[in-house]
Amino acid sequence: MAKNDSGDRNKSPFIICFGEMLIDFVPTVSGASLAEAPAFKKAAGGAPANVAVGIARLGGSSAFIGKVGHDEFGHMLSNILKSNNVDNSGVRFDTGARTALAFVTLRADGEREFMFYRNPSADMLLKESELDLHLIKKGSIFHYGSISLIEEPCRSTHLAALKFAKKEGLILSYDPNLRLPLWPSADAAREGIKSIWEYADVIKVSEEEISFLTGGEDPYSDEVVYNKLFHANLKLLVVTEGQMGCRYYTKKFHGRVAGFRVKAVDTTGAGDSFVSGLLIHLASNLDLYKDEKKLKEALVFANACGAITVTERGAIPSLPTKEAVIDFIPKGNEQPHCLCLIS
Repeated sequence: MAKNDSGDRNKSPFIICFGEMLIDFVPTVSGASLAEAPAFKKAAGGAPANVAVGIARLGGSSAFIGKVGHDEFGHMLSNILKSNNVDNSGVRFDTGARTALAFVTLRADGEREFMFYRNPSADMLLKESELDLHLIKKGSIFHYGSISLIEEPCRSTHLAALKFAKKEGLILSYDPNLRLPLWPSADAAREGIKSIWEYADVIKVSEEEISFLTGGEDPYSDEVVYNKLFHANLKLLVVTEGQMGCRYYTKKFHGRVAGFRVKAVDTTGAGDSFVSGLLIHLASNLDLYKDEKKLKEALVFANACGAITVTERGAIPSLPTKEAVIDFIPKGNEQPHCLCLIS
């Protein structure tokens, strides 16, 4: 195959997302604790699955690889993938463990706190022998997070899938998506997230994750990003900055792209929506990171994806279509700073 530093040129713009899919239970009112919430809205979630659906909603081609329980929630999630035009042939069902659940507390500002039910959940039990390698080979981008690194056997499966994708010439996209309550300790989370850092071609982080990974260094410093997070194999690193939009870093240039002013109802899935918007552009132009003008256009689009997502509750239910994003972006892209993007 004709491979180079931008992956395999003969591959279709097909994006493979690997990791967890679960049920988010989101309070129907903001500003209440889990105990005080009068009711919860059931919503499909899990960062890699959100990204897969986000890509499909935007008109792209995607697949999800992961494991759910052989229960009503698990089959519901697999069907949600299918109904959203995501290839679900890589989904496996575990008869001995339940589909993961997460209860999400929404503060008045739309930010979130999580309580997870995984002891263990099916997503943690995906085995290497259950990987669909033929599906991975079809892709041009392999996207993943860090939650699948927490426990065996999924950790070894994640590493095997990642290395196989790299060998096959796929671009590796990494969103650490830090969920500290799921890790045994902060040190374990930091070590686990960084253990696969240098495999990635594209990394998306939040400013909070920069502070965490660097031991409290300034997340707004370009020097910190380049000296502590950038590595020799990395093509693009993007930092989402909450209300300030995002920053981008390549080997040759760096800069900032403003976001959009919106009223945040629920920030769940905003970062995943952002990633979907970026990856759909990268899949159609594997050299995107070399052209600053085109990269900035892609990031404006990604910022808009994130902004739209926070205006509704739940992740997958609020992911936008391509048409909605295009209508949302002002002509000339002269948008103010946003109140939207998160980790």
